[in-house]
Amino acid sequence: MFGCSDSWLAAEIIFDRGLGDLFVVRTAGHVMGTEVLGSIEYGVNVLGCPLVVVLGHDSCGAVGAACAALEDGMAPAGYIRDVVERVTPSVLAARAAPKVEPGEILAEHIRHTVDLLLDRSRVLAEKVAAGQATVVGLCYRLADGSAQLVAARGLDGAVPAVS
Repeated sequence: MFGCSDSWLAAEIIFDRGLGDLFVVRTAGHVMGTEVLGSIEYGVNVLGCPLVVVLGHDSCGAVGAACAALEDGMAPAGYIRDVVERVTPSVLAARAAPKVEPGEILAEHIRHTVDLLLDRSRVLAEKVAAGQATVVGLCYRLADGSAQLVAARGLDGAVPAVS
């Protein structure tokens, strides 16, 4: 499970699991760096976790901060700027779509994160290509506790090519 560090998004509670039942990695806006990639690879390759879930949620502060930075041209200070810069490509991609529905920016960010995981982690891409792992992206709605599938890699033939 790779999700946002927001306290509203406790994966064990959302999926009715106990402590130790899920391998969870959390960062603001579910942005990734080498530590995240290494942690996810450890979960899949060493612990044998067959499912990686990228879990985003509505009202995400990181997505909101990226939208605000684009609107007012002011980047936040410190390392928050790094988080915003990593979310910004998703915001730009969603805004380039012909009609931007509410929630589409978040869905695009979740899809982008799923694709980045597979682009940057050869270990994960090989596991998915071999049918030993699946990566999905879910959008969690805080108001009603539902989760909507927005991306899936490794299901129904959606397997990445590994060269």
